[in-house]
Amino acid sequence: MAFLEREHFTVPLAESDGKLDDAIRGEVRRQEEQIELIASENFVSAATLNAIGTILTNKTLEGYPGSRYYGGASFADRVERLAIDRAQRLFHCRYANVQPHSGSHANQAVYLALINFGDRILSMSVEAGGHISHGHPATLTGRLYEIFSYDVRQEDERIDYEDVADRARKYRPKLIVAGGTAYPRIIDWVRLRAIADEVQAWLMVDMAHFAGLVATQHYPSPLEHAHVVTTTTYKSLRGARGGMILSNAPELAKKLDSAVFPGIQGSIHLHSIAGKAACLGEALQPQFTTYSQNVLDNAQRLAQSLEQQSLRLVSGGTDTGLLLVDVRPKGISGQEASQRLEKAGIVCNKNLIPHDPTDAETSSGIRLSTNAGTTRGFSPEEFWQIGQWIGQILDVSAHESSDSITSRRVSEQVRELCRRFPLYRSTD
Repeated sequence: MAFLEREHFTVPLAESDGKLDDAIRGEVRRQEEQIELIASENFVSAATLNAIGTILTNKTLEGYPGSRYYGGASFADRVERLAIDRAQRLFHCRYANVQPHSGSHANQAVYLALINFGDRILSMSVEAGGHISHGHPATLTGRLYEIFSYDVRQEDERIDYEDVADRARKYRPKLIVAGGTAYPRIIDWVRLRAIADEVQAWLMVDMAHFAGLVATQHYPSPLEHAHVVTTTTYKSLRGARGGMILSNAPELAKKLDSAVFPGIQGSIHLHSIAGKAACLGEALQPQFTTYSQNVLDNAQRLAQSLEQQSLRLVSGGTDTGLLLVDVRPKGISGQEASQRLEKAGIVCNKNLIPHDPTDAETSSGIRLSTNAGTTRGFSPEEFWQIGQWIGQILDVSAHESSDSITSRRVSEQVRELCRRFPLYRSTD
């Protein structure tokens, strides 16, 4: 796949640190030999890797372009302005902050900018697919604000907007949070904005898991309706690790900037911002639109294959590259399913499903994504086979060894598939 080809790519070396070198080389082999289905991961381009690995990491900076607390910032300003400009063009927005170190930091900055400690937030529960940074009691957000949640319907596992409206009227939140980490369906931004306006609340959308689809108009843009939108730059944008804050309300710019710095962060990670600029530039190219369509096509084919293997898809399917799979029909937990699959070379994560009768450590589901595999070059044909392997591995009887004949056979087939689609291929 052209996206991952490079002319000069060298495995990171640590000649003076053999233990570190062994660990890095081991991770290179793992990524080369396993199928990556974790929704929070993707493979960055060689250009993004090169940008992240530059001497920009040496530069300490605080503040924003044109108004820094340290000297020697002229080239750093060019890097950050480039990332900002590309983010604004990609998402058709008037404001972008590319400094957040993570999506969680971006979310925390929005809360700090828009509401006061102790104010009420209404967000999707973790059990329904919401993200822990949206108010889980173990997080800083859950401790600083009063959190109320909305769920999905029992019968179809989709958002009940009338219930959201009723809860908003009852709790009168200052902020409503939408978007999540394990909700595979399109969300009605128009309806949520109407609910927010009715109770005079801010609407914030976390689009980390479908930002790439928004960029290519394969998913409705929340920027036309939300006051503020946050995202990560990896996952569906397949870029550098980090977060961004976007908005079409320029009057919020000063509040949002101040909430990031000095509100929750100090010095920026300039090398990461360079990596963000690189991946955002790639996302502006026509090839990225093709990539997004392939992500969706592959997700539909994987869904069909899993259903053929008698696995239940939460909500009956997906509108994105993300699938939430109920593994209870196989008589196992999400924890056991993810462990079995990893031993066979298929990497995913256990995940709660809506109204899950178990706890987060055990869970009843697994979360899958076609983002990374699509980047690697997998087509619907490969994803159909992956779905078949998943079903076969989960069908192994509980009394059989984890090193069963089925597991060993699938593991070898997985390695053979990965050999056909190597990462970072040399063009020398």
